[in-house]
Order: sequence, then structure tokens, then C-alpha cells
Amino acid sequence: MRYSESSVIITGASQGIGKCIALTFARYTKRPLILIARNRENLELAKKECREAGAQKIVTLQCDLTVNSKTQKLVLPEGFPCPGILINNAGTYLYKTLEETTEEEFHQQVNVNLFSAVHTIQRFLPDLRKYERALIINICSVGSLKGLGDSGAYSASKHALLGYTRSLRDELQNTNIGVTAVNLGQTHSTSWEGSAVSTERLIDPVDLAHLLISFTQITGRTLVEEIILQPQHGRVPSM
Repeated sequence: MRYSESSVIITGASQGIGKCIALTFARYTKRPLILIARNRENLELAKKECREAGAQKIVTLQCDLTVNSKTQKLVLPEGFPCPGILINNAGTYLYKTLEETTEEEFHQQVNVNLFSAVHTIQRFLPDLRKYERALIINICSVGSLKGLGDSGAYSASKHALLGYTRSLRDELQNTNIGVTAVNLGQTHSTSWEGSAVSTERLIDPVDLAHLLISFTQITGRTLVEEIILQPQHGRVPSM
């Protein structure tokens, strides 16, 4: 099978930005979808909505990707196309100063924002190698590029993810697998529920999803290594 017929994995696909990415791929591409998240009920709802949006082939995998032993046991249904694209979107945001952040909270930020991507890549890298071209996209953050005084543990974990992404890109440079980092600014998602901030001041996740689709459509001769997305009118108060 060719890259053009391969499936796309989206982690954290049961809600928010991940679900929006999945729905946009369903509407505007013919790629089979592999949706991964922890919440089974929300995953099934996302699957139903993706089918309604036009997806023909979808599989959902319930898994806590921070647990490596569980991630390595993920199995696709027999005959389902192997992934040629992996979008590591799963993440969590902690709005808290470093002084107030507990060790447990710090570990959670690192586990979700870094190790969920590390474990998923380790599991599916052999599948990505099967194609003449493949692509890993890690959703990093503008907090990967600078410290955030109101969310230091989150920023530190995203710094780690960006460093991992850059190193992986260098490691895989002479292979068929490209590695892209998206340093994402404030984007409308479930994290903003209850906030007084207007959605018009935030990045539209549909814009992000269309951008990701465009990354998958360029030839293997070209790679978007790293890109920054920001709200047009600048950063808004976090909460």
C-alpha cells in the first residue's frame, strides 16, 4: 500500500482540538482514521460524528498513552490500513505557578504532554517505516519556546516535547519519515469552557486542522520542520 492510502492516527481525539482535527480529516480527506483517547464514551461519539462527516473507515482505540505497557499492546483490526501519518495531539494544560505546583502535578504534565507522544511513536514507528513516505506531527506549544509564568510545569513539559521532536527529526532525517513540530498558541478548545474570553480572540482549531492536512499533501521532497501559530490579535489572559 502507498502513503496516499495510509491511515492517520490522532491522539486525544475524543474531544476538543483532537476531535476537531479528526472531523476535518473526515470531511476533507479519504484517509482511514485511527482515533485514540482514554474516554471510551467520548471516543465512540467522535467516531459517530466522523462517520457522519464522511469518513468510511474508522477505528477507535481506548488507551492511557502515558502507560507504555498499554500503548505497546495497541492492535489495529486485521486488514485495517497501517498508519502513514501520526498526529500527537494528546495533552493537558495546568494553569498554576511553579511555586504552587505539586510534584505529582508536575509529573502529570510531563507524562501527558511528553511521554504520551514518546510511547505512541515507539509503538507505531515500525508501521510508518513501511511506506515510501510517512509523517509524524507533534502538537507542541508557544510555551515550548519561552517560559510561561502562569503555567510553568506545562511550559517545561512542552519544552521537553519540542526538544524530543527536534532530536527525532534529526535521527530520522535519512529515512522516509518526516517530523514536524507545531508550536501552537492559544486555541479554542474545551480548556476554555467557563472563560470570559471571546472565541474570536483564539485560534480556530479548524484552521489548525486544515494546516495539518496541507502538511500531509506535500511531496516527500519537502518538510515543514517547525511552525508557530498565534492568535491574530495577540495573547489573551490565560483564564
